[in-house]
Amino acid sequence: MNEVFAPTTLGPITLRNRVIKAATFEGRTPDALVTDELIDFHREIAAGGVGMTTVAYCAISPGGRTDRHQIWMRQEAVAGLRKLTDAVHAEGAAVSAQIGHAGPVADAASNRAPALAPSRMFSPLGMRPMHVPDLSEIATVIADYANAARLAEQSGFDAVEIHFGHNYLVSSFLSPLLNRRKDRYGGSPGNRARLAREVAVAVRETVGDRLAVTAKLNMEDGVRGGLSLPESLQVAAWLESDGALDALELTAGSSLLNPMLLFHGDAPRKEFAKVLPAPARWGFRLMGRGFLREYPYRDAYLLERARQFPRELSMPLILLGGITDLDTMHTAMAEGFEFVAMGRALLREPDLLLRIQADQNTRSSCTHCNECMPTIYTRTRCVLRDN
Repeated sequence: MNEVFAPTTLGPITLRNRVIKAATFEGRTPDALVTDELIDFHREIAAGGVGMTTVAYCAISPGGRTDRHQIWMRQEAVAGLRKLTDAVHAEGAAVSAQIGHAGPVADAASNRAPALAPSRMFSPLGMRPMHVPDLSEIATVIADYANAARLAEQSGFDAVEIHFGHNYLVSSFLSPLLNRRKDRYGGSPGNRARLAREVAVAVRETVGDRLAVTAKLNMEDGVRGGLSLPESLQVAAWLESDGALDALELTAGSSLLNPMLLFHGDAPRKEFAKVLPAPARWGFRLMGRGFLREYPYRDAYLLERARQFPRELSMPLILLGGITDLDTMHTAMAEGFEFVAMGRALLREPDLLLRIQADQNTRSSCTHCNECMPTIYTRTRCVLRDN
């Protein structure tokens, strides 16, 4: 009990426990700026007992959003973000900003800006070809990450989480399936990992030891020809050797090609078909079963893949996926993980951690129906909690 809920450190910061609210897009920023509803969302999570909550998704540029309703990091956003971080701190929790570029997952039509991909691809979201950045544009992307980290510090965040997962931009560069470049950012595993390493170093150089810096890294993409577990282990080892990160959060799956590998549980195909815009809805009705695959839920469902990382790395690691009770948290710690990250369980019950501390036998009432997934287009929530 004490190991999970005792104060601990993450790089330069102190957390009241080892539980982190994972980044789950909140759907509460219709004008790409903080709203009172977004503040209330994270205040409730913080009051529920987490060590740190994560604000998702703070894009590094307008074109780096999945759609135009997401926050992108600019000076205009700082005042609202500061109000949010103050509210979280008042509840005793730390707060992290997830920064990233959606890359192939961006909706170019919504953003009114080209979606970026490492190689030539057609965007099913924007219904147009994606833009392949040249070396100077890649340098701009790296600078945008650094600038986003600087603005996060101005906004009062304790940490930044760099998004290296789910075939967002940096993750797509890691993928041999999506990255067919012939320059220094493509080809060999070392070249494909170059962008991730340069982004991490740029962020660290910007914030120094004033903020914790973590990254969310795919262990595998879950598609044939994508990033594999052995390659991900090598990328993680390179990131550790660079010394820019305080921890790695391990994830899996592709928002572009196989999102259910991250979630496990029921595949809410009918619910998605109802909320997608017309062009995507038609394609989804044709391809939905292949896109939203079935992965049976079990507690700590990513542990089998993730347990190889603490065996080969010394840096702190965060276990994500199916963390629902104290036994699972203890299992993670016994396997060598310093932290656990919770998503859907806290959507269902924001006060779950307080109740676990009061009664160690408490379990989450999340059913893993995943009907929360389609609510990202309106207001991310547990539909069972609404009833």
